[in-house]
Amino acid sequence: MKGLGMIVLFIHPIKLISVEIAKLQKPLNSFYEKNGETVSPLLSPVMCPCLVHDQFSLSSVCCVHGLTSVSTGIHTNVASHEYFQEVTGESSIESRLVRSYKRSFNGFAARLTESEMERVAKLDGVVSVFPSKMYKIQTTGSWNFMGLKDGNDTKRNLGVESNTIIGVIDTGVWPESESFSDKGFGPPPKKWKGVCSGGANFTCNNKLIGARDYTGEGVRDIIGHGTHTASIAAGNAVADISFFGIGNGTVRGAVPASRIAVYKVCLRNGCTSEAILSAFDDAIADGVDLITLSLDGYIKSFEQEPNSIGAFHAMAKGVLTVNSADNSGPTPASISSVAPWIFTVAASNTNRGFVNKVVLGNGKKIEGKSVNAFDLKGKKYPLVYGKSAASPACDTDSAKKCLARCLDESLVKGKILVCASSDGLSIAHSMGAVASIIINPSDYASIHAIPFSALSPEDFDLLTAPKVVSFSGRGSNRIASDILKPDISAPGVEILAAYSHVASPVPPYKQENDTRRVNYAVLAGTSMACPHAAGVAAYVKTFYPEWTPSMIKSAIMTTAWPMNAAGTGVASAEFSYGAGHVDPIAALNPGLVYELDKADYIAFLCGMNFNMTTLKIIAGEAVTCTENILQRNLNYPSMSAKLSSSDSSFTVTFNRTVTNVGAPNSTYKCKVLAGRGSTLSVKVSPSVLSMKSVNEKQSFTVTVSGSNVDPELPSSASLIWFDGTHNVRSPIVFI
Repeated sequence: MKGLGMIVLFIHPIKLISVEIAKLQKPLNSFYEKNGETVSPLLSPVMCPCLVHDQFSLSSVCCVHGLTSVSTGIHTNVASHEYFQEVTGESSIESRLVRSYKRSFNGFAARLTESEMERVAKLDGVVSVFPSKMYKIQTTGSWNFMGLKDGNDTKRNLGVESNTIIGVIDTGVWPESESFSDKGFGPPPKKWKGVCSGGANFTCNNKLIGARDYTGEGVRDIIGHGTHTASIAAGNAVADISFFGIGNGTVRGAVPASRIAVYKVCLRNGCTSEAILSAFDDAIADGVDLITLSLDGYIKSFEQEPNSIGAFHAMAKGVLTVNSADNSGPTPASISSVAPWIFTVAASNTNRGFVNKVVLGNGKKIEGKSVNAFDLKGKKYPLVYGKSAASPACDTDSAKKCLARCLDESLVKGKILVCASSDGLSIAHSMGAVASIIINPSDYASIHAIPFSALSPEDFDLLTAPKVVSFSGRGSNRIASDILKPDISAPGVEILAAYSHVASPVPPYKQENDTRRVNYAVLAGTSMACPHAAGVAAYVKTFYPEWTPSMIKSAIMTTAWPMNAAGTGVASAEFSYGAGHVDPIAALNPGLVYELDKADYIAFLCGMNFNMTTLKIIAGEAVTCTENILQRNLNYPSMSAKLSSSDSSFTVTFNRTVTNVGAPNSTYKCKVLAGRGSTLSVKVSPSVLSMKSVNEKQSFTVTVSGSNVDPELPSSASLIWFDGTHNVRSPIVFI
């Protein structure tokens, strides 16, 4: 008896490109440890799920993409029958066929023996063969923390928001949750082409407009994960919600007026490759505007990853895929979502405070030194950090200390100003801050003109949220080393959102047999961060429906909050949070964006020396490399380069082009801020961009020189284009 893996084949009217078959390496009843969690071997990267026993062999499932008729070479839905008949000699395929891909790309999934796989691999039209794997699944004050307020306090384009459809590929949904009620909703958008196929006792409505099942279990969520992520991204506003009295408030998504379509690909033991590909296939054809995918992947080349393949097809159709950075941190280079056409999201914490004592968002009280006769009457005010309110006149360190002329008054007024120096008190007063928090320069109290609290350095560090949490997957990028990943950070800790009423609020792997059942639960993970970023992307798209995925991604990255390193070492700064923490309001007005399209990504892949056969696996069509570009010259919103270990000194140039989406007749001047690690010399040419019209494009080069970079501590800087209104910031990172 031979042990075979589930196989994924991609078929196109060309000859065989590649074949990969994973052998079963452990008995099916064995388990192993990953990050302290007991995991079934079906979740192992080297194993193949959905194994089917018969009398003679252990057959496996194959997924086939780009399908064409054997006899005619024409794309057709009967091509799968022709391939089976040629390989197996059987006239009927129903018992072998697992799934067909017919809509956004062509293909099928089927059970084949090893010898049959070998024969399939030799047929004309087979693009690739790779094993199907099992993937792991991975509010709420978080939206207020980011500035996306409830109700009329946030600018919204409700007509377009109601026409926006978010596709959620996950564990299903609990349709009866208040977060998915269709009270007040009109009929689904006319562009919607999907179905409600949720199984027994499952009903869609004008909010939850679509449901598809790829598990055989029905779309009803019995785990809770998919319900949680869907409500974070686009759930209704539901008042007076708590988890047994904890975190009481209004639970809502970023775009509560939008519609949700759910694609269930996961069971308790994971999510299969062929199910994920099928969900992408259907979601794209159904007409979703954006896909949120809170599933861990594997660190494999792009053509072997269903997330990467599906997301590439989505990108080509104008659909952005937002993916979690996985929960394998803080190990360096542990991040699996590394394709540049995917928006990869790290998980960070949140914090809020008000002054009498300093009370953090998690309820922790910190006592500071002050003689404070002011009473803020318990009202909560947003914190603003000096460096986050920086004017272009000063460097980051000076802004962090709130030194004179270093802050933008419009970003300080009406907030609590947090400064790493006592100098911030006079600045806070002059700029209309309601209060100030500073590092205590002494061990005694003093009197000042506004409410303030002077904290010890240790307590002050508690206010430096957001910080990336330890479990969030880290860069660098093992597949494309000059592409910085993750892209962005978003809230992923202590998130209160909708939940399945039949699932325990304690994750199953903890084996605590919790019999409590709730409608809303508190979860943590990059799975929670992903729909936050997806919700922000949808929010931006409601104001700019014509923007491409790369424009939305750029707008969010270049307007992100700068973040502090979460510890020391190679994976503590940009390799943990990318461009910074998502800022939904700022993302509506980026000024400039970095654009990319399918041709750019293909040139990038050609530059990585992908051959024509491998390119067809990713793109789903014949591709000729007419242009090759270096990874670092992909027009990405961040800039990164991995240096050779022998490079004691170096000079690296990045080529970039920006598109003006702000005002016409605007002039942008560049500014470079020093970051961590070794000192970098950064020169930008030209240093001034004069835009005459909207959608005008201008190019520039960034030349970076340095020496003796510490391999254990990345060297970084930030490039900022400033026109008096916009700060278009890109991180520059070397390792």
